[in-house]
Amino acid sequence: LEWIRLQPAAWVHWAPARGGLQAQAALAARYSRAACTVVEPQPAVRELARRHLAPPWWRRWTAPPVTVTEQPAEGAAQMLWANMALHTAADPEALIAQWHRALATDGFVMFSCLGPDSLRELRQLYADLGWPPAGPEFTDMHDWGDMLVQAGFAEPVMDMERITLTYADAEALLADLRALGRNLSPARHTGCRGRAWARQLRAQLSCDDSPLRGAPDGRLSLTFEVIYGHALKPTPRARVAPQTAVPLQDLKAMLGQRPARD
Repeated sequence: LEWIRLQPAAWVHWAPARGGLQAQAALAARYSRAACTVVEPQPAVRELARRHLAPPWWRRWTAPPVTVTEQPAEGAAQMLWANMALHTAADPEALIAQWHRALATDGFVMFSCLGPDSLRELRQLYADLGWPPAGPEFTDMHDWGDMLVQAGFAEPVMDMERITLTYADAEALLADLRALGRNLSPARHTGCRGRAWARQLRAQLSCDDSPLRGAPDGRLSLTFEVIYGHALKPTPRARVAPQTAVPLQDLKAMLGQRPARD
């Protein structure tokens, strides 16, 4: 964000309970005068975010307003921040379209998600044992860039890095996986596994020839590919046709007028 000159008057934090509620304070400090809308689609998680993000009583009259809601207003924000949300969406193209609608013209989106190399060691272990996939097939960053353009974003910038986490034993690794999420693959096991399967999994994770024995100190290791994306919402263009319908908000943006609040 230090390279972006635009100072948002309003911004959206998308699903911070999954992406990390700790980021809220850092973002609010950078944009200390900007109003924030926190979007949490699930009611229970929404209440968790509302309790966590409520300012202390001595700052309730001076802190920038934070609204926790299910859906943001359309065209009202200059920035949308979404950490670790996109790869969990059943319809990611619809989610990207939501982001586009939430942003004002010349606003921008910043997001991160998991890439195809994530959990490659665990995937290999499951394949060697003849088990269904250990996780879904994550999307490549170039495909995310294409989806952004299809949704109406411009100048997408994509980057990635691989992060290796190491664990002392199988119990610590499995505990971390439970906290990070769940197996969303449609081809996963159709039912709950039993205790015998769980014991086999722990034994296979810890054996000397396990694909997870990649750390030089003998610890178990897992790779995570993290994809970072950034794109702008440009001034809308009307498609040339015998009859063209243009939303009023887009028409005002094309004419350089400030969209009405209503």
